[in-house]
Amino acid sequence: MTESYSNASVSSTSSLSSSFPDTEDDQAIASILAEDETSRAAAAAGRLGKRLSHLDSIPHTPRVNGEIPDVNDATLDHERLSERLATYDLAELQIEGDGNCQFRALADQLFRSPDYHKHVRKQVIKQLKHFQKLYEGYVPMKYKSYVKKMKKSGEWGDHVTLQAAADRFGAKICLVTSFRDTCYIEINPKDKAPTRELWLSFWSEVHYNSLYATGDVPTRVARKRHWLF
Repeated sequence: MTESYSNASVSSTSSLSSSFPDTEDDQAIASILAEDETSRAAAAAGRLGKRLSHLDSIPHTPRVNGEIPDVNDATLDHERLSERLATYDLAELQIEGDGNCQFRALADQLFRSPDYHKHVRKQVIKQLKHFQKLYEGYVPMKYKSYVKKMKKSGEWGDHVTLQAAADRFGAKICLVTSFRDTCYIEINPKDKAPTRELWLSFWSEVHYNSLYATGDVPTRVARKRHWLF
């Protein structure tokens, strides 16, 4: 999803066509990278969950991205989201707006580094390819074309890829949104109980950020890029 929103326009980077090589054991390697963060991340997610435990989450229906709002609607949506985050004492780790924001935010929550967004996208693509029947009914175009498009770095993630990420990583994805009628959405794995929670904010059709309790937002230092790239 592209996130430069100015002069009443949003510029898409979906034309980028770079891809990434497959690594046979990168899932296991990524798990090792995240091991030292697991208990701390679980504790932090639990604290966030308590703040929103009284809210009803609507049933999640995967969908592709809708129309980008005009600048006035987008501004109102952003204000609404900011007010909700303040109400629940939540804060965003700002994610780069290069079209990979959903995958960067998921990587930050999973591996404590947005730099692993290519790995997250690759795992989501594997999920979409291997379990086509779970997702094809939500995609209003030729499924193979959708997967091929979504494989490209810079292609905006949508709610189908969020569901695939929840299924692939065994995670409940908790989404605080800017939607007028929907503050909070939970995306659960389809066939198993979640083993972790991932917290994202969603400025509708514009941008995803990684969520933390106010005061707990980490300062990210770029990790040495190896193994997953």
